[in-house]
Amino acid sequence: MALQVFNRLSRQKEEFKPLVEGQIKMYVCGPTVYDHAHLGHAKTYVSFDVIVRYLRYSGYQVRYVQNITDVGHLLDSGEDRILKKAGALSLEPMEVVEAYTRSYFEDMDSLKVARPDISPRASGHVPEQIAITQDLIEHGHAYATSAGDVYFDVTSFPDYGKLSGRKLEELQSEREIAGSEKRHPGDFALWRHAEAVHLMQWDSPWGRGFPGWHIECTAMSTKYLGETFDIHGGGLENQFPHNECEIAQSEAWTGKPFSNYWLLTGSLTIDGEKMSKSAGNFVTVKDALKKYKAEALRLFILSSHYTSPVDISDEALVAAQTGWERLMGAVRLARHALKTAPEGDAAAGFQSVLDEHRARFIAAMDDDFNAPIALSVLYDLTREVNTLLNSGETVGKATLEAIDGVYRKLGGDVLGIIPDEIGETGMDSARQDGLIELLVDIRKEARARKDFATSDQIRNRLAELGVTLEDRADGTIYKTQ
Repeated sequence: MALQVFNRLSRQKEEFKPLVEGQIKMYVCGPTVYDHAHLGHAKTYVSFDVIVRYLRYSGYQVRYVQNITDVGHLLDSGEDRILKKAGALSLEPMEVVEAYTRSYFEDMDSLKVARPDISPRASGHVPEQIAITQDLIEHGHAYATSAGDVYFDVTSFPDYGKLSGRKLEELQSEREIAGSEKRHPGDFALWRHAEAVHLMQWDSPWGRGFPGWHIECTAMSTKYLGETFDIHGGGLENQFPHNECEIAQSEAWTGKPFSNYWLLTGSLTIDGEKMSKSAGNFVTVKDALKKYKAEALRLFILSSHYTSPVDISDEALVAAQTGWERLMGAVRLARHALKTAPEGDAAAGFQSVLDEHRARFIAAMDDDFNAPIALSVLYDLTREVNTLLNSGETVGKATLEAIDGVYRKLGGDVLGIIPDEIGETGMDSARQDGLIELLVDIRKEARARKDFATSDQIRNRLAELGVTLEDRADGTIYKTQ
């Protein structure tokens, strides 16, 4: 089956056809860097990380651009988010930007999110934004005010609202700034004048000022991907006004389609409310990583479709960590067995099982990147692997390498939840050995009581974690990977 994606622009699932065969140009709206990233950001950027990983796994050459917003993103009060943070911390705005940009990339690195190919900053592309704004004025799509602001005229673009479904006559002036000279409540700022005390401002044909939020994405995406590109991604909450305004200004400027496919992620919620800094109901990535492994957080995010909202709770995160450990138990068992595996292989027929699960995994991901179904395929495979490796059947090196290879490719390269190297557990070896020995003693007591169900359960659960028990005449010994 060819790759199918749900295109928010057409509101239907479509076969994906890139502009240039074998190549994909993709832009995703990046963070506004005025605070630490939270799990809502993680949901969006882990989701697109997996999309990019799968496209590359499928053989596409992907150029992935994700911007950094460091100017122009205003609160509803009209305050610049970064300037407000700088004032609160008594810092220069660019000190705030540098600190939180580094923090963002540290968090994404910790979550195993691959860096974009290009991460342009809005403040580094002000000349391009000014040039586009000038062109829009010259062609009747924008107008300057006496105060030195420039607004896009939404009535000049008949397709305004085609992404979000909003109609001009229904637009309210909730984002209108008091005292502005807008001609229509839906008109949006391409350039804003700056008061003398405003710390971030540039020269322009309309006086000293700074760019609006929406124009930056048009300038940066088209600079690095061309006037029309394949995929535009972001969070569904920014479909209006941000993405809608991007389309209007871009297509009014170039006269060409802006992006062929719009892929937008559902939000992360807490008790049904969207996670956001402004609402105060957020968990930072840094805090989450103190309690849960990065791979478990990724697995939690991938357990729901990227387009769906998902509610977060400690119970859900604990379940995700347990699920990840179940997968890793089979991985550890296979990698441990590889160390002493014979060349001969009575289980060579297992390759057909691997092929079947690989095909099911690919079918799921080809269906609009359906990671939850792809995960379920890995869980099914894990049951098969555990059954094989605990059966007493001779499993040779070739089969074990094939098993490990499937986990590395599908769980590692694509989903980013299976590491190439199994790292430290965070527990020193003395405590780890002590806990294993305690379980061995409990199992010994259970066997003495003829409680074989408990004995087998301890043995099997330890095996899932890569700890193999061997009963001998002189007692039980264990081996760990």
